[in-house]
Amino acid sequence: MVGPVGNLSDEEIATMHRTRNDLPHKARAGIEKLLNARLADALDLAAQAKQAHWNVKGSNFIALHELFDTLHVALAGHVDTLAERITALGGTARGTVQTVARTSTLKAYPEDITSGHAHGVALADRLADFAAKLRSAIDAADRLGDAGTADLFTGASRDIDKQLWFIEAHLQDTD
Repeated sequence: MVGPVGNLSDEEIATMHRTRNDLPHKARAGIEKLLNARLADALDLAAQAKQAHWNVKGSNFIALHELFDTLHVALAGHVDTLAERITALGGTARGTVQTVARTSTLKAYPEDITSGHAHGVALADRLADFAAKLRSAIDAADRLGDAGTADLFTGASRDIDKQLWFIEAHLQDTD
C-alpha cells in the first residue's frame, strides 16, 4: 500500500493479528504503522517532560516542576490510548525504549539545561512539532478509511495544543 504512511512490506501486512474489525487488512497495517510512529513520539515526549520535571531550577521551580509533571501525565494517557488502538486493530504496539530511541521523529532533548525558560522553550518546540504530526496523522487516518483513529488523533491534537498553551503561557513574560 502506497500512501500517507509509505510503502508497507508484505511482512508488515502479514504480522497483523486476526480480528473481527471490519477495516481492510491492508488499511489496518497502514494504520498500525501510523499509530506506532506517533506512539514513539509520544513516549519520547513524555520522557522529555520528565527530564524537565526532574531538572528544572529557578525562581519558578515549583510551578514548572508541577506543570512538567502534569504534561507527563497527559502524555502518558495518550501513550496508552495509542498503544491500545494499535492492538485493538490487530497490530503490535512497539513501545520499548530501544524502539522509541530508534524511531522517534522528535528532536533530541538537551540534557544539560536547568533553567525553567530553557526547559519551557525546549518542550514548547517539541509539543508544537508533535501537534503538527498529529494533525497530519488525522488526514492520513481519514485517507485510510479509519474515522476512529482519525478521531483519536483529533482528541490528542486538541489536548497537545492545550498543553502547548500552558507551557507557552510561562514563556510569554520572558519573550
